[in-house]
Amino acid sequence: MTNRTVAIIQARTGSSRLPGKIFKQIGDHPLLWHVVTRTRLASLLDETVVATTVEAQDDQVVDFCEHHGFEYTRGSEDDVLDRYYESANSYDADTIVRITGDCPLVSPEIIDRVVRVYRNTGVEYANNKLNYPNGLDVEAMRFETLERAWVEAESSEEREHVTPYIRASDDFKKQKVTNPLDISTYSVTDADTVLRWSVDYQSDLEFIREIYDRLSVHGEWTINQQAVFELLEREPEIVEMTDHASPADFRYE
Repeated sequence: MTNRTVAIIQARTGSSRLPGKIFKQIGDHPLLWHVVTRTRLASLLDETVVATTVEAQDDQVVDFCEHHGFEYTRGSEDDVLDRYYESANSYDADTIVRITGDCPLVSPEIIDRVVRVYRNTGVEYANNKLNYPNGLDVEAMRFETLERAWVEAESSEEREHVTPYIRASDDFKKQKVTNPLDISTYSVTDADTVLRWSVDYQSDLEFIREIYDRLSVHGEWTINQQAVFELLEREPEIVEMTDHASPADFRYE
């Protein structure tokens, strides 16, 4: 029996806080290019798909995907759960790996770790929302789990954010994936605090650009969480570039 594992990256241009952020330049490429290309390097994926919307403004996402040879689907702008379900259906996914399109530091190693733990434990849903930086988030789930959420989830928050129904329910077998890197050893962290590496504001974008500028001298594929933490430990002033954020923004619940 095969288990077709498909990464689905949600991406649209209509961000309210930083419009068009997925096309903002980081180094030589737009943000979305980094997300898709890094995701595709994960060895346990059979396919990587960009799930955008049917809105006219996201025609440029389609053009971008076609230009670069990226797979894509189109669906609801607000009902992202439906967008995921239809995309998973279209690509015959047995396992869905959820990635968001504002995470240009997404790690193929971490994707593989989450998928491997998900497979080895036999759970219905796994995520790494424990002691990883926000921006390296990965979720893996069975198609049947996604389908049940698609049928049963009712609130706008559950539909927009895809997995709250699954995470809140006691009806699914779930697994948290721990970080093999002890991030508490770095001076920029403590046992309960991690850094936010996703892009929501212009200052986040400048923060990520700085990381790429400093670390891509040996090739951007050498950028991983350890390299980033070591950079931030050497130059903690880089963290201050995300000046809108408070310590509460760096905590997982």
